[in-house]
Amino acid sequence: MVRLYRGEALDFIFGGDEADQKVKAVFGKKSRYTNVLGLCKSASLKEIEAQGWSLNPGRYVGVAPGETVSDEDFKAELHALNDDLETLNAQGRELEKTIAVNVAEILDT
Repeated sequence: MVRLYRGEALDFIFGGDEADQKVKAVFGKKSRYTNVLGLCKSASLKEIEAQGWSLNPGRYVGVAPGETVSDEDFKAELHALNDDLETLNAQGRELEKTIAVNVAEILDT
């Protein structure tokens, strides 16, 4: 979106034709930047100031039409994300231990 906003050529090295098609579907064949509800918005300094200088995109882009999430769906998604976070935290603690052992070995030699 930044390249569109700046008027620069788009780069599809990682997304390829699929990304190109999605951009054209959202922004049109000429792919000019425009604010898209639920996706992107060019906020003014006054809008950013009104949000306490927060640059959290969710404060500006809004929710795309037709996007609704029930409380049950939200809770299920949050539960799944929390499970993933716990797993990643456990893996992080194990990596910290491994790193500590490796550093201790290096320092002792």
